[in-house]
Amino acid sequence: MRIPLKAALAATAVASLLLSACGSNTLSGGDASPAPTTSVSADADLNAKLPEAIRTAGKIKIGTDASYAPNQFTEGDKIVGSEVDLFTAVAKKLGVEAEFENAPFATIIPGVTSAKYDLGVSSFTINDERLQQVLMVSYFSAGTQWATAAGNPKGVDPENPCGKTIAVQKATVQDLDDLPVRQKKCGSDPIKIQQYAGQDTATAAVATGKADAMLADSPVTAYAVSKSGGKLELLGDVYDAAPYGVVVAKDQQELAQTVADALTAMKADGSYAEILKTWGTSGGAVDSFEVKP
Repeated sequence: MRIPLKAALAATAVASLLLSACGSNTLSGGDASPAPTTSVSADADLNAKLPEAIRTAGKIKIGTDASYAPNQFTEGDKIVGSEVDLFTAVAKKLGVEAEFENAPFATIIPGVTSAKYDLGVSSFTINDERLQQVLMVSYFSAGTQWATAAGNPKGVDPENPCGKTIAVQKATVQDLDDLPVRQKKCGSDPIKIQQYAGQDTATAAVATGKADAMLADSPVTAYAVSKSGGKLELLGDVYDAAPYGVVVAKDQQELAQTVADALTAMKADGSYAEILKTWGTSGGAVDSFEVKP
């Protein structure tokens, strides 16, 4: 079905706005906040606990999906975001440099288990399925939040989205755990689920009218709405708050504990809180950093 030229141009403009705000796998521009000024000093004792290969290289390789603003996205050819700042500081505390690699979300855990990456940092909610594959170190807490076009023209109800077209990033908790439960209740009027490789394209689908609504982690949805120029609005309340976890290979227990210890040291020196404050995500701060399982 064709759409009028004026509507098409408006849709394209909104999509461009959302893609630049949320980053993309093609390294499109973003809207980064300034990096925190808090000083983080290296800890020689923590450095000594790192695997020899990481100490020798002087860097720790981190896989991330840079389409999930404000947690991780792109600005020009640079990966930026709240989690990027946080784990750049963690690496500094460990006495090495952080080397981030942009990768599709669903490939990051396999990348860690195959030793392509030392860590996976990409807003991974800790759940039983992931804990069967890897270790995870808790460092933040987030819930799920829905969003729709301003005014909710399609009348989407998160508690009853049957028959609606809903955009979601593939392999996220919202895709694997949340929507399937809702879908089972819909019977003959199913949710039309649109799965996208990146959150940026899921957000753009709502902005352009291709989807009626979306759901994602609460800080990500709030950021997308704030950068939409009034084109999107939050829908419903935040729910199902759960911790994010750094992904570490199962045979790297000491590395996982060392990352937890670095975060604990950063909480004590104030740098953990300062980084979250810079990005407006202080509400997700946690009191302790635990290796799971």
